[in-house]
Amino acid sequence: MVVLFRVDASLEIGTGHVMRCLTLAEALLKKGIKSEFICVIHKGNLIKTIESRGFNVYQLSINQDWIPLDSQNNYEKWLSSDWETDAQRTIEIASKTFSLEWIIVDHYAIDERWEKKLRSSCSRIMVIDDLANRPHECDFLLDQNFDRKLEDYAGLVSGNCKVLVGSEFALLRPEFAILRHYSEGQRKINTSKRLLITLGGIDIKNLTYQILEALKLSQLPITFNISVVMGSNAPSIQRVKKLASTMRWNTEVLVEEKKIGKLMAESNLAIGAAGTTAWERCCLGLPSIIVVSAENQRRSAEALTNAGAALLLESESLTNDLPKLIDLILLGDKLKQMRQVNLLITDGNGTNKVLEILTLLHECQ
Repeated sequence: MVVLFRVDASLEIGTGHVMRCLTLAEALLKKGIKSEFICVIHKGNLIKTIESRGFNVYQLSINQDWIPLDSQNNYEKWLSSDWETDAQRTIEIASKTFSLEWIIVDHYAIDERWEKKLRSSCSRIMVIDDLANRPHECDFLLDQNFDRKLEDYAGLVSGNCKVLVGSEFALLRPEFAILRHYSEGQRKINTSKRLLITLGGIDIKNLTYQILEALKLSQLPITFNISVVMGSNAPSIQRVKKLASTMRWNTEVLVEEKKIGKLMAESNLAIGAAGTTAWERCCLGLPSIIVVSAENQRRSAEALTNAGAALLLESESLTNDLPKLIDLILLGDKLKQMRQVNLLITDGNGTNKVLEILTLLHECQ
């Protein structure tokens, strides 16, 4: 059994789609199932990261002459070619892949047109989606948004499609379920406090820098340590490092941090995005201030805020609002209440649950 992932990362797309696919691929490998990836060579891609994890990557070149039909559709641009060309190139790769069973698509620019063309190239198709805004031709669909409902995909998939929705199915690495109890113990025994700042692997809007500047205006106790995590492709790393050295709090900048789970478990508060890291924080009971850096993350950010797991911070008003939110979140029992809500949102075992369904569907074909 071989699984082929069609997924991209770039300065615009970010890293989250690839990272959650890597989590699933590594879980499949433990079951003896081989995975391979198809990725466009975008600026800011994660091809080397995927290969470093032991997976083969088929690289698609960028079509420099291609012009999107809809210049307002940012997702269409993510393929760097028209969908038919991308589908055809994927078909050619799939035809050379021995024992190909599943194609797993995690891409906002792909819909049922692409998927229908790939039907004859594999046994089954799985889609990982967050938007519920377009039809799919697939056998299995996963949407790990906290407030997503099955009816959101009514009319978008066939009645034969297995649909999983909700953050209980969030694709998290095994370490997060393991660290769940450790995190609670750490917050009880540690007298030092830690603020974790992580705005994704790219942070194309340079929000990390703005957050550090805004923190200077806050009443964050001097006893807090600040840990900033960034990806090596983030354009503003050097500016952030320079600013970090001027902060009145002990501030470290970590690039490509390998033990992000342990870092979260040892933190008391986070400022972050609403992508996959939001579910990691929930699993470990880490309250957060969520910065909406992309519109496709707004729904999750608002749902977590409404549930009492986080506070919402608009990037446009970051400088004025962050100091106020810091003060609010540190009042009374606010942190404790938020920790309890976070722990209810996901237990960190979503990857195993998804893997069970994948395996069951494979056995039933």
